[in-house]
Amino acid sequence: MIFKKIKKLAALGLTVALGATTLTGCGSTASNESSSDVVTLKYYSIGAEPKDKQAVLAEANKYLGEKIGVNLDMTYIDFGDYTQKMGVMINSGEQFDLAFTCSWAGDYLGNARKGGFLDLTPYLETTGKAMYDAIDPRFWEGATIDGKIFAVPNQKEISTMPMWVFTKEYVDKYNIPYQDLHTLEDLEPWLKVIKENEPDVVPLYITKGFSPPQYFDFITNPVGVEIGDDSLTVKSIFDTEKMQSTLQTLRKYYQAGYINGDSATAQDDKSVKRLVTKGDGQPYAEILWSKDLGYDVVASPIMDGLVTNDSTTGSMIAVSKNTKHPEKAVEFLNLLNTDPYIRNLLNYGIEGTHYTKVEGTENSIKLDPEKSKNYSVPYFGGGNLFITYTLDTEPETKWEEFKAFNDSAETSPLLGFKFDTTPVTNELAAINNVMEEFKATIYSGSVDIDEYLTKLNDKLKAQNIDKVIAEAQKQLDAWKASK
Repeated sequence: MIFKKIKKLAALGLTVALGATTLTGCGSTASNESSSDVVTLKYYSIGAEPKDKQAVLAEANKYLGEKIGVNLDMTYIDFGDYTQKMGVMINSGEQFDLAFTCSWAGDYLGNARKGGFLDLTPYLETTGKAMYDAIDPRFWEGATIDGKIFAVPNQKEISTMPMWVFTKEYVDKYNIPYQDLHTLEDLEPWLKVIKENEPDVVPLYITKGFSPPQYFDFITNPVGVEIGDDSLTVKSIFDTEKMQSTLQTLRKYYQAGYINGDSATAQDDKSVKRLVTKGDGQPYAEILWSKDLGYDVVASPIMDGLVTNDSTTGSMIAVSKNTKHPEKAVEFLNLLNTDPYIRNLLNYGIEGTHYTKVEGTENSIKLDPEKSKNYSVPYFGGGNLFITYTLDTEPETKWEEFKAFNDSAETSPLLGFKFDTTPVTNELAAINNVMEEFKATIYSGSVDIDEYLTKLNDKLKAQNIDKVIAEAQKQLDAWKASK
């Protein structure tokens, strides 16, 4: 167990996914070409378009134009729309140069396999060698598909880190030992305390995007291998005793009034008072969670960090196969991952406008409380986080501690295995439809689990989940034998 190390890091507090918050907005900007020698790279990124995007890009393009002969034409696409829009662009052959992609948005594996992204492998020995050397080798291992690399991982936390996120006000008021609470079952006595003493507070706040603790390494949802299963037996997560028990616990909590009544349909509402919710975070998450929510929170890890295919490909930037400027696109990515000036400019905005340096420090900054709102982007989505500045509310040793956390994380035995879905494409599409139909309801606690789990498993079997499991097991066994 590495809870002690995680506790130390979590007590200090990056942009994270908390609950089911959805950002909105998209847009584009014209480039700022200063000469005919400067090429413009069309770059799609994820998240809401920042109000001051034009001003920041003007500064970035002056620097990039002089340094490597590149300007950026950036478009931001909302989190909820990103995968669908990226799929349309790739399928239609739309001309672009760079795009965010990952395991959960932009379909890295699928779009790479269908030929949407450029094979970067040869560039990593030449133009991109500096970034290749700067990024943890495990990120590259996770990014490798059939011996080739089709996107540059954004170096950040390397392992999954689900956390319980507690409102500090109630932790302090009731002296809740949050650092000792890890499992769903650990929460029960404190949910009861809040239910009995705080009628306006939701003890366990769940929204439509909620997923319960999952001690499982997915190959393709809901199929994978239980964490700790050295035999690497492929199964559905709904056939595991752990998930079945978790769903029953959620049902019990709902019936006891510990979970909000609209848990199956609720969109994340920051104004809802709650004791605890689940966040998918990483070290230092609490500081930015508190900033985004407008009140102080503290957090406790649900399980040890595990380096998986999903976690190592959780944030990446790909080059389009159709780019007319492959060398320049890679040159920009190399700079983005090794040059602190451009990385921080695109991350935090303009020094003196959106932030100021903390006096007496080189790499610590204070965000302007108002102007920084006009340039807010997902920090995790734009390159190597280890060369970004720390906030004045964070320790200057943040990235050293972050590296130590990454180094201590255990590696999944499935890291590097990539499932070839070709033999079961139709089955997976049908299974995905079933999951979309059931997951919000069954994870909400609001329905009878015996009844709904039976319905879910029956539908999954009707859509040939057993064929998918058999195919995944066959490929995994062959992959193991080849190592």
